[in-house]
Amino acid sequence: MKRKKSSSRGSARKSSAPAKTVDGYLARVPEPARGALKKIRAAIRSAVPAEATETISYGIPAFRYKKVLVWFAAFSEHCSLFPTASVIQKFKSELKSFSTSKGTIQFPTDKPVPTALIRKLVKARVAESESKKRA
Repeated sequence: MKRKKSSSRGSARKSSAPAKTVDGYLARVPEPARGALKKIRAAIRSAVPAEATETISYGIPAFRYKKVLVWFAAFSEHCSLFPTASVIQKFKSELKSFSTSKGTIQFPTDKPVPTALIRKLVKARVAESESKKRA
């Protein structure tokens, strides 16, 4: 009998089939990560243009306005926001208390979600996206 390969990425999702909607993705995420993701989602929604839509991109939730602006996801010990490397670089001093990589910021699920900071990052990403269109 063949065994199903387990994901080495540590995703907190319960099911291996990719979600088709953001609500479907969230339904599969166990607490406390689900609550944290809902707060991240609300913070992003408040910072993107009203015409922005939610989508699943690369198997995780994202917000799209003409192109994907930001992604967010749950993992076993943290939730991540993917606002692009340039946004992380721009705010590196404000992000020093969080684990970051080139394009990812990790928020521990056992600490309050920094919604004001997330809004600021997303607004910067929207502005960056808009300025690239005009260039």
